[in-house]
Amino acid sequence: MTAMRRALEFLFTRALRSRLGVAVVIAVLIFGVIGAARLVSGPSDPADGLSNRPDRPITTVDPTAGDDGVRATEAPPSPVTAAGARTPEQTADRFAKAWLGRPGMAAEQWQAGLRPLSTPALTEKLSGVDPGAVPAQEVTGPPEVRARTQTFVEVLLPLDSGRLRLELVAAADDGWLVDVVDWERQ
Repeated sequence: MTAMRRALEFLFTRALRSRLGVAVVIAVLIFGVIGAARLVSGPSDPADGLSNRPDRPITTVDPTAGDDGVRATEAPPSPVTAAGARTPEQTADRFAKAWLGRPGMAAEQWQAGLRPLSTPALTEKLSGVDPGAVPAQEVTGPPEVRARTQTFVEVLLPLDSGRLRLELVAAADDGWLVDVVDWERQ
């Protein structure tokens, strides 16, 4: 009996007074509660959870709806230009020349040259821009037009120190207007 008494005395005087002993007791209690709950709950249904796989792939698109791939099989629609209005290429060319400006040009003159070729949102974004910060001097090649829809076009213009990317939208009254300007250094 003395061995049992010593074991109990060690348990209550040393082991349970340390952090490690308390952590072990808490862990034993938690696992005991979980085990008892599993015994009381009974057997689980094997059809629940991930064990019941579908017999065919799950589709989220109607298989008869056509091609849903990333690459389009048909050509993008041609941009629509009203009779007598500027084409996207003409608008992009005029905008690029105005954007490049001239040496010593005042900011007000520069913005006035861009205003008739820009959407109101882009005009507002360019209101505080210094024309001296434009990182190029001249257009070095023809524009590359990428039609996205009938009313949205992306134009890439090669410049002497990079490439100017313009997104143009067809406005009802004003023809094609530049909505986004992006500079790609090469």
